[in-house]
Amino acid sequence: MRKKTYLKLVEYQTEQSRRHLGEVQGIYREMRGYKHDFHNHLQTLKGQLENGQTQRALAYLEQLDRQLMEVDTLLKTGNIALDAILSAKVAQAKSAGILVAVKANVPEGLLLSDLELSIVVGNLLDNAIEACMGAAGERFLRIFMGMKGKMLYFSMLNASGGKLSKKGSLFPSRKEGLHGFGLRRAEAILEEHGGWCKYNSEEGAFTSEFLVPALR
Repeated sequence: MRKKTYLKLVEYQTEQSRRHLGEVQGIYREMRGYKHDFHNHLQTLKGQLENGQTQRALAYLEQLDRQLMEVDTLLKTGNIALDAILSAKVAQAKSAGILVAVKANVPEGLLLSDLELSIVVGNLLDNAIEACMGAAGERFLRIFMGMKGKMLYFSMLNASGGKLSKKGSLFPSRKEGLHGFGLRRAEAILEEHGGWCKYNSEEGAFTSEFLVPALR
C-alpha cells in the first residue's frame, strides 16, 4: 500500500511539473512572437506616416494597443518559481475570459521547495479557474500573496456557482484523475511544514487561504 501511494505521488508530481513547464513555455513563445513582430510593426507605421496616412497609423496603433493588453507578461513577485506558476495560471485564466487581479511579493529561499510551491499554488489556482468556468455571472479571480513575518500567506477570492458542501476536508470537483489527489497533496505539504489551509464557499464566490512557515 505504501509503495502504491508513493508511485501515485511520483506520477502526480511528474505530471504536475510537465504541465506547468508547458504552460510557462507557452507564455515565453507568445512573448517571443510579439518581439519578433515588433520590427515589422514599426516599419508599417513608418510607411503610413511617411505617406501622410495619419488616421490609418492611429487606427493601427489602437489595434496594437488592444493586442498588447492581452499579452500575458511574466509576473514579478520576487520569487522565480512563483513567477512561473502564477504567470502560467494567470495566462490560462485570462484566456478563459476571467478578470484577474494579482498582488504578490515573496522572497527567494523559502523553506518550501519550488516543486512544493508549484503544487500548492498550482492546485489552488486550478480549482479557482474551474469554479470560475462554472459561474453564471462575472468571472473573476483575485490573488494576494505576501509575508507575515516569517510566514507565507496566500489569499484568493474567485467566482463560483452555488454554495458547495464539503466532502471530508475538501469541496467537490468536476475534474477526474489526479485532481483530487493533487489537492490532498497540497494540504499535506502545508501540514508537513507546520501550516494550514482553509476554504469557504458562499453563493457566487469561493475563498481559499493558507499560512505556512516559509523562512528560518
